[in-house]
Amino acid sequence: MRLEDALFNWLQIQLVAEARPDDRAAADTRDFFMDILTEDHGVTNLSVHKTDDTMVHLKYDKDGRAKLQMYDREAAERLLADIIQNPKYN
Repeated sequence: MRLEDALFNWLQIQLVAEARPDDRAAADTRDFFMDILTEDHGVTNLSVHKTDDTMVHLKYDKDGRAKLQMYDREAAERLLADIIQNPKYN
């Protein structure tokens, strides 16, 4: 899995896990993507740094250097919105 895809997948499920703290499946899935980022890509210190009107900013370290990756906010929040809109998951 490409680094950018793993970061985006982690971001989407991180937003779900934050919004649904009792959702064990979301937490487990977030941890799965963190393992991919750590083991396959050498990412450390990953966090959502900032969210503005249009973008979500991720900060992380890789190869001893601080990195910043931005994703479209609407795309990042789509999984959470889909879960909320589907009563089967609420």
